[in-house]
Amino acid sequence: MPPRLVQDFEGPTLDEDVWLPSYFPAWSSRAESAATYSLDDGALRLFLPAGGGHWCPDTHAPPLRVSGIQSGNFSGPAGSTVGQQPFREGLQVAEAQPRFEGHLHDGGRLEIRCRMTLSPRSMAAFWLVGFEDEPQRCGELCVTEVFGRSIEPGRSAEVGMGVHRFRDHGLVEDFEAPRLDVDVDELHRYAVTWDREVAVFSLDGQEVRRCRRPPAYPMQMELAVFDFPEWSTGADDHLVPELVVDWIRGD
Repeated sequence: MPPRLVQDFEGPTLDEDVWLPSYFPAWSSRAESAATYSLDDGALRLFLPAGGGHWCPDTHAPPLRVSGIQSGNFSGPAGSTVGQQPFREGLQVAEAQPRFEGHLHDGGRLEIRCRMTLSPRSMAAFWLVGFEDEPQRCGELCVTEVFGRSIEPGRSAEVGMGVHRFRDHGLVEDFEAPRLDVDVDELHRYAVTWDREVAVFSLDGQEVRRCRRPPAYPMQMELAVFDFPEWSTGADDHLVPELVVDWIRGD
């Protein structure tokens, strides 16, 4: 079992023994993929200020803006194709990354208490992905994923939960986004409990979904808020999506 995890975000700085404040930097660089965040009143706020640049602008299509942090990271040398979560065939490492294992989980329980402020062109999520030190160890456990365009303000939202197989042929794709009676602008608890047989996803202590045969290898945590410029109405560039995290705890 992994060590107990308690991240309350009470201090003045992000715990960089646990978190790397960049989003899959091998495909661009740590500087170009750096998160925009603050720590205030005992909470982590990830956000995307208006006018920010795109993530991997020369290689990722469609255009994407992202502010994310992760609890693991590594890559092969620059020019190689060895890296985490490649988003297209033959993608090459732009900046080599040292091996970083801030916190990896391979079963047990993880729970997050968070809220989201989203527009129809943005999304926020908390998920786990395989550390991918072996290429097939790339599956995902999505604890919560909410697209702003699915939100009925103050009433409900489609909350994505489940397993993505990606290039792990030993997994079965099992992901759904049921509409739940939840106001994502308010703080709620999203959790997953899993072992080699089943993963159980819950909201505020109530089971929502279960998936059989989840990934059974070390996985790193991912926290991020996303903006999709192609979804713009032409009058929403000033909006600032955010994901505010009160705490993350795990056993």
